[in-house]
Amino acid sequence: MFDYRALGLKVGIEIHQRLNTHKLFCNCPSLLKEEEPPLWFKRRLRVSRSELGLIDPAAKFEQLRDREFLYGVYPDTICEVELDECPPLPINEEALTTSIEVALMLKMSVIDEIHVMRKIVIDGSNTTGFQRTALVAVGNENSYIETTYGPVRIKTLCLEEESAFIVESTPLKAKYKLDRLGIPLVEIATEPDIWHPEQAKEAALRLGRLLRATGKVMRGIGTIRQDLNISISKGARQEVKGVQELNAIPEIINREIQRQISLLEIMKELKARGLSDDAFNGRILEVTDLLREVSTGFVKRAISRGERAYGVLLPSMKGILAKEIQPGRRFGTELSDYAKVFGGVGGIIHSDEAHSYGFEEDLIAKILKELGGGSEDAFVLVLSSEKVAKLALNAVLERARLALREIPTETRKPLPDGNTSFSRPLPGSERMYPETDIPPINSKAIVEKVSQALPEYPEDTIARLIDTYGISQELAELLFDSWRFKLFEEIASNYPKISPSFIATTLTSTLTALKREGIPIEKLEDRTFIEIFAYLNEGRLAKEAIPEVLAELALDKTVSLEEIVSERYMTMEQLDKIIDAKIAELQREISERGERAYGMLMGRVMAEVRGRIDGAVVSKRVKKKLSEFLQKTQK
Repeated sequence: MFDYRALGLKVGIEIHQRLNTHKLFCNCPSLLKEEEPPLWFKRRLRVSRSELGLIDPAAKFEQLRDREFLYGVYPDTICEVELDECPPLPINEEALTTSIEVALMLKMSVIDEIHVMRKIVIDGSNTTGFQRTALVAVGNENSYIETTYGPVRIKTLCLEEESAFIVESTPLKAKYKLDRLGIPLVEIATEPDIWHPEQAKEAALRLGRLLRATGKVMRGIGTIRQDLNISISKGARQEVKGVQELNAIPEIINREIQRQISLLEIMKELKARGLSDDAFNGRILEVTDLLREVSTGFVKRAISRGERAYGVLLPSMKGILAKEIQPGRRFGTELSDYAKVFGGVGGIIHSDEAHSYGFEEDLIAKILKELGGGSEDAFVLVLSSEKVAKLALNAVLERARLALREIPTETRKPLPDGNTSFSRPLPGSERMYPETDIPPINSKAIVEKVSQALPEYPEDTIARLIDTYGISQELAELLFDSWRFKLFEEIASNYPKISPSFIATTLTSTLTALKREGIPIEKLEDRTFIEIFAYLNEGRLAKEAIPEVLAELALDKTVSLEEIVSERYMTMEQLDKIIDAKIAELQREISERGERAYGMLMGRVMAEVRGRIDGAVVSKRVKKKLSEFLQKTQK
């Protein structure tokens, strides 16, 4: 799609993985709740300066928004630490040990004296106004992972606390649940060595596997996420935060490349039109009366409701706002993102697309004239109060001004189609300062203990599964990536008569197919699979019935495996009765054919019992019954 080397593509990845232990700075359990919190409290946050007296741009941005935050509390998973009503407890030693274990597996240099720092965050995601984080290890010449596109060096490994879960966000307030706040996170950051989108996906996969190898990380959607730092030559670093799906990584990178190339072309065009920073100092004016000419659509309805319209001129920018920068997104969409985030408006109306909102040519000309422009200019309108309009349209002017001289560095949100949208300015180093409530931690004893018994590396586990059980590379990797390789080994060891490949396929492909059908397979516990294969081993359950049984157990927690098998599947006594009945029906044919009657008899029996009992069991029983009948009749 692109010549990535020529473009100077650079990508770095940050992996964030929750650990399966209690919270990082208190003893509360790391449990997420689905029900509504029984208690809510309010708070406002203010920006603080870093150790050097500087203010982080992302924090300054949030300060300008001046929002109120509401926090939901669950008494059984939250204490005064999450409420910021008491100092933090000493760091969770199990979480710290796990993070050091991961660092040693990556051959990193563990910091001798680990210091907890405060990272300023005032978007409401932490009640304190900062996130506690500790640098645990740094990379060295041996700290890298191999990919098919070349090595990727590991830069840092940190241990930090998870943020609160956002429930709702508006221009005036945001609501968070505090059950997630404080769960330990391991953060692994790579150097920007990645030069190909598929390499980024591969690096994320390998790092995720290594984290799983510890057996001490959480499972499920949201427990691991990737941040992508993406840039090209002459472009700018963009941080795409919270990518959940590995398969989405290459598309997100390709679309960000396309966006930066398009923005560079727009910059060139704006300069060719003779624009300068002074062009974007226009006044924000009300144009409500002019919009009364719109006869249909949401604009007419909004004006009828009494909403006001405000606009700003963008000189010499006719046609620019309609230029596509990503599939389905135009430069006008970039301006709209800024208006939404800074001003809280639902969106903008701009002159390049005004026709689609019911604007006639003469109305467009009137608006341009009212704003002090002409036919080669563009405008942006918002429907809001005057205060909100000024916030939104000043943000639009600032984004247009930036388009003339640079691609701004931003934190961006991934969208389902692979595009991204503006979230906030990219934070800088100004947001860090020491945590005074937690003393430094000497890591020497933990390093010595952990280094004596590191977990098996993922590639070694996969190779062992292939060698020991004779399954394919693909099945072994699927088992590892699905977290079920230990369950597989337990079942395969206990029931050696069952094909390991069938066990592996059931635990991977079968479950994937059920998930695509909407079956909540995450509700199935390991003991359920062990019981199912025990029934299969005893011949009380047919292989063909397993998907149906799994689906029913996942959908109905009140039903037991024994109830399903007893009601729908066949006992040996029932099977014997059916075989005896078929032998009686086919007595003459069996007497004539002898042992050669097996195929005919087996076919008749299977027609009646298929799916209700394992075929291998039926075959063994049919052979036995046939032999007994022939011995009896031949005497």
